[in-house]
Amino acid sequence: MEQNRKDLLISPFLIMFIIHSNQVGVGILGFPRYIAAYTGHDAWIVVVITGVIFHVFIWMMYRVLSDGSFDIIDLHNKWFGKWIGSVFNIALMMYLLLGTIVILRTFIEVIQAWMFPELATWIPVAMYLLLTYYVLAGGFRTVAGICFFGVIIPIWLVFTVTAPIKFSTFSNLLPIMDHSLKEFALGTRQMTLSYVGVDILLLAYPFLKNPKSSRIWAHMGVLLTTLVYTMVMIVSLAFYSEGQLQQSIWSTLIAWKVVELPFVERFEYIGITFWCFVVFPNICLTMWGASRVGKKVLHIKQKYFIFILITFVFIACVMVVNRDQVDYLNTLTSIIGTYVYYFYIPFIFLYSTIWRRVTRRI
Repeated sequence: MEQNRKDLLISPFLIMFIIHSNQVGVGILGFPRYIAAYTGHDAWIVVVITGVIFHVFIWMMYRVLSDGSFDIIDLHNKWFGKWIGSVFNIALMMYLLLGTIVILRTFIEVIQAWMFPELATWIPVAMYLLLTYYVLAGGFRTVAGICFFGVIIPIWLVFTVTAPIKFSTFSNLLPIMDHSLKEFALGTRQMTLSYVGVDILLLAYPFLKNPKSSRIWAHMGVLLTTLVYTMVMIVSLAFYSEGQLQQSIWSTLIAWKVVELPFVERFEYIGITFWCFVVFPNICLTMWGASRVGKKVLHIKQKYFIFILITFVFIACVMVVNRDQVDYLNTLTSIIGTYVYYFYIPFIFLYSTIWRRVTRRI
């Protein structure tokens, strides 16, 4: 196990910003369409249910990590041995890398669709990855600072979501609970992709000062995400009819069209520009997590391994050339994320519980 110096640790309250910034990304710009496809006007209930489920996942992860200043990399090796543990760790690294590619390429798709249709993909990819390398070179404290400002700077955009209210019909939300349990389950599975990101706690835990006291802040991060998603979903359901919502790939961006300012005609351009601050912490966190795994498993200096990962992500993003491929990556990530959260996290929770009981008896 690697002990972190005190000057590398962060305050417990920052885990709220880390978790929230890793959950909220480009997906919020269009997620209502996919959830409403299963549960229609009850989609806001799915958002709340999924938020509650992720509070349970947070509780499970803190139970898994409660034995000391281990991260999940150390625990895999402790539980399963070096070789099997390394398989789990490499799988985790690939999952985080996939998340980086999906986040970055999906946001560039938004930029190309709404602002610069002729923009070559490699240009914004290179710019983002160069900035990411600069941040990661500063260590985890710098990444945590980016997460803090990634929440604070664009937080005013939350209030613009309410702009369509004067054009909304809230009777669209009625009747409540008008769908089957199967439809709610399918909607919850689809909503999982928008909530993924709390798994970064499994790697960030040893970097927290007095990590046990950070538990409430982690729950606050998920609560903040749930409130934002619920507000966006309710406004979307009231603003659009079900048919309109199914035809709106980027429903949040379209709703921004009703925002009227005397000095700008198309507010969505401002929204997308500020959304760069929302997406950037996502990329930094997933890249940091992947490089952290590579450092401890492959025994490569993190600053060198970051460069290898950035090269890989750059090539992967440039190879994704159309909307269908972007959708495929998002679907793949959603499927893998479902297994990570609904199978892997409960598995390590049960395994760690049994492990503790057995070792105490011995």
